[in-house]
Amino acid sequence: MNTGILENEQQGERVVVRIKRGYKLKIAIILGTRPEIIKMSPVIRECEKRGIEYYILHTGQHYSYEMDRIFFEQLKLPAAKYNLDVGSGLHGAQTGKMLAGIEQILMEDTPDVVLVQGDTNTVLAGALAASKLHIRIGHVEAGLRSFDRTMPEEINRIMADHISDYLFAPTDTSKQYLLSEGIPEDKIFVTGNTVVDAVYQNLEISKQTANPLKDMDLQEKGYFLTTVHRAENTDNKDRLSGILDGFRQVYDEFHLPIIFPAHPRTVKMIHEFGLQIPVGVRITDPVGYLEFLQLESGARLILTDSGGLQEEACILGVPCVTLRDNTERPETVDVGANVVAGTHIIECTKQMMQAGNGWQNPYGDGDASKIMIQELSVTL
Repeated sequence: MNTGILENEQQGERVVVRIKRGYKLKIAIILGTRPEIIKMSPVIRECEKRGIEYYILHTGQHYSYEMDRIFFEQLKLPAAKYNLDVGSGLHGAQTGKMLAGIEQILMEDTPDVVLVQGDTNTVLAGALAASKLHIRIGHVEAGLRSFDRTMPEEINRIMADHISDYLFAPTDTSKQYLLSEGIPEDKIFVTGNTVVDAVYQNLEISKQTANPLKDMDLQEKGYFLTTVHRAENTDNKDRLSGILDGFRQVYDEFHLPIIFPAHPRTVKMIHEFGLQIPVGVRITDPVGYLEFLQLESGARLILTDSGGLQEEACILGVPCVTLRDNTERPETVDVGANVVAGTHIIECTKQMMQAGNGWQNPYGDGDASKIMIQELSVTL
């Protein structure tokens, strides 16, 4: 049921009052980073397929919508209806700008439910704005926990989970974390992860548009792929030096090139710290998502500090070594697809090279978005 806005003149406040209007479900999909666009792309396609009324609100957390327009076009997604162009900044200032902008849009274009995905400042701002307007919230990828509250993402995901009405948990492990925090079971739905839907759907799109292995003169399963972007790795000289030394040892052991599409900030910190790029590590400019999917699929092994890449590697059957001290994707470790290495890189790489890739993907069969939209269609 859709909602309307009424003025409360006596209190001097705007409040949301639910008014039954007798027409179909309306969803607001709030996103602001490219990982969110990727993981929400199957949800958007499912809404399109079912003819459900929805709109996309892009906060511009990492990029302006204009910079992301080509990304929407490559993934064959409809344009965002609203864009806030908030840009980067300190957590408080950025979240505050998004909160004010999202609130105004939700009051003027009121949905039945707001969908947010993951653990970004966009998720926190979107969930808070909807909660205070008494609009129901669906948190896609609910229940992930690293148990490290020094990570801003951990705070964001916990806050979003505890004010959401629909917690779409990717696995039973995520569900158990939510239950242990006192969240009622009737709010939790184990759906699998939309990243599975996204990987399957977007890999097919990518094969129609690019061939990065040919462009980079790479052989299938003849290279390692790495990403390093988290502040705990890039902003600590000893940590970053240890990772690069680990890459040197990996190349000396296996003699396979290590392809490193590096974020400009990571390259900057390598230079500022006076560190050397080891022999065998090939730093490239950042690669587009569709091209990167093919690089992931073709890699012999992936070394990364990215949470999303741990999932994608698991889904694609590529062994993963996580360059962190913890992970909010423990299912990847449990099934044998991933090992948390910290800076013990060569030991863990040897382990994963011997382990094979016969694990079972724990994140579902690629129908998470279908399950989510069906649940909303039935209950709202």
